[in-house]
Order: sequence, then structure tokens, then C-alpha cells
Amino acid sequence: MAAFSAWFWNERFWLPHNVTWADLADPAPGVEYPKAGHLLAAFPLALAIFFVRILFERFIASPCARCLHIQPSVGRRAPPHAVLEKVFTSITKDPDSRRLVGLSKQLDWEVRKVQRWFRQRRNQDKPSMHTKFCESMWRFTFYLGIFTYGFRFLWQCPWMWDTRLCWYGYPHQVMTPGLYCYYVTELAFYWSLMFSQFTDIKRKDFLIMFIHHLATVSLISFSYVNNMARVGSLVMCVHDASDFLLEAGKLANYAKYQRLCDLLFIVFSAAFFITRLVIYPVWVLNSTIFESWAIVGPYPSWWLFNSLLLVLQLLHIFWFYLIARIAAKAMLRGKVSKDVRSDVESSSGDECDAQRPPAASSPSPTGQNGTSCHAAKDAGAQDLNGW
Repeated sequence: MAAFSAWFWNERFWLPHNVTWADLADPAPGVEYPKAGHLLAAFPLALAIFFVRILFERFIASPCARCLHIQPSVGRRAPPHAVLEKVFTSITKDPDSRRLVGLSKQLDWEVRKVQRWFRQRRNQDKPSMHTKFCESMWRFTFYLGIFTYGFRFLWQCPWMWDTRLCWYGYPHQVMTPGLYCYYVTELAFYWSLMFSQFTDIKRKDFLIMFIHHLATVSLISFSYVNNMARVGSLVMCVHDASDFLLEAGKLANYAKYQRLCDLLFIVFSAAFFITRLVIYPVWVLNSTIFESWAIVGPYPSWWLFNSLLLVLQLLHIFWFYLIARIAAKAMLRGKVSKDVRSDVESSSGDECDAQRPPAASSPSPTGQNGTSCHAAKDAGAQDLNGW
């Protein structure tokens, strides 16, 4: 174990030349440098965030959903049937025509009756619009809160206005309480998402999003351990700037406020482009690659950190391409096809119609049932939200 620890914490990988862990182990009185052990505080905080979320969804988000006429689903349940239930759970949730004919003969049912049972059984497992609204409201609240905190904190930090200060004196840079709070809260939130992903709405990209949360946790932890927290705080703030707009658009979609949904999608698209395709490369990558090279010089963890940030930029380009493509389809056709990564258990058309308030029953001029806004913004949800 000692040999593995010595290999993992190799100074020549983590730190610039002529700097050792011993140089950071005994700072001056009142000065604190980042240590890996500090990140352990994220685990109890993640559990606290998880329980706060449960209370928030029950006592705040759920009443808000009811005020907007978004009621919990009370759809018709499929009648219990041992044979069909075994087929549904063990073989297929959506049988083909051949299997439907075989089941109709076996049970002496009409094919349409068997089809109806499977449709009702699938809908029975689908989360209601109420559930999705509560999830998105929690994420919107957290993203807006953490962005507000991060922006106000960085506004007072000199390295926001002169990014070269991220590297002067590196790695002997003080970890202030405000920066530590920002880092640990972001880290704890993504740990909580890893916990809650197993109880949240299951989507087709479950594994991709799990890897995304793991990558986000790794990046935040990595930048903290080697004291790249100053530039890391800039990266987090840039990404937080559009995340709450994404969730706000979903809330408008679930509430059937189509015009607001479309407006929020436009604002989200503009914010995504400005922050991740302009500010991020011009402001952040320029500092991490060129300014740090000139002031500190490259070393192994520097290469790894910048490689990950460049991969992140490629993801930004890819996801904005998807957002722009969906937006173009919406403008050309007036609507778009169903989002390819929509919820596996997303609500059926019948359920949506049943929950629509009377005032919103008329078709939307820009799409059917708010599909365009929901599909376009969901495309951005797979991006590395925290990074």
C-alpha cells in the first residue's frame, strides 16, 4: 500500500519542477494550501444535499407543480396478469407482431387487447410530468444558486480580471475559505447526482451520464489536489452560466408555457455559445495553455489537465452542433421530431393531454406539446455540466 501511495503521489507528476510536497506541507501561520484530505468533506455534504433535495421536491417543488396544474399521474394501470407480466419483465416490453399473435392465441385474447395491455403496462412505469417538473426545479434552483455564489465570489477575485494571477506564485497559492466552499459544494453536488441517478428518471443515456458525473468529479478533484483551483473556479463558473437556463426551459415546457419555453431556449443557446465557444477558449484555455506555459512551464499533470480541457472544448463544439441542428429544424418545420435521448419512461401523449390546463389546450405555433423546446434543451444536458 505504501508503494502504491508513493507511486500515485509522485511529485514529478503532480508538481512543477523544483517543488515538493514538503514545500506545501508546512505553510506560514494563517495560510492554507489544498490537500487531498480536504475533499473528504464532500461526502457528508453530498448526503446532506441529497436529503435537502428530497425535502425540496416534496414541500416546495411539488406544491409549485400543482399550482401550475401539473398533477401526479393517476393513469390507468394494466390489470394483473402472470403470463403477460413474465413476458414484460423477462423478454420484451414491446413485443413484435409475431409474438403478439402467439400471445393472443395462447390467452384466447384479441391482438388489440394484448397490445393495449402492454401499452398500459409501459405507461404504468413512466414518470409523470409532475415528477420531471420536481427534478428540474431542484436542478434549476441549485444551478442558479451556485452560479450566483460563484460569480459574486469571483467578481471580488483578482484572477477573474487578470488570469495570469492564476499562475503567479503557483503552486504556493492560498486556499481561501470562499474558494474552498465553492469547490467542495460543486464536488458534493455531483457526488449527490451519482447517488440519485439510480433513483431519478431513467434515461437511455444512463451510462453516459454516469460516466459524465464521474468525469466531473475527477476533474474537480484533480484540479484541487494540484492547486489549480483558481483557474478551476473560472471553468466551473463558465459552465454554470448556462445550466440553470437549460432547466428553466424544461420547467416552462412541463408547465406548457410554450412562448416562454421558446424564449428560454433562445437565451440558453446564446448563453451556451458565448460561454463555451467564446469565453471558455479565449479566456480559460488561453490561460491554461499559453499563460501557464510562460509563467510556470509544462510538467506531467499540466499536460493531462490541458488535454482534458481540450477534450471538453471538443464536446462543447459537438453539443452546440446538436443544439443548432435542432433549432434549425424547428425554424424550418415549425416543430422537431422527438428527442433521441428523451426519457425512456417519458410521459405518453395521452398523459400529457390529460394534464394540460384548459387554457393551454390549443396547439403551439412552434411545435406540438412543447416538443421542440424540450428536445433542443435536452440535447445540451449531456454536456459536462459542472465542467
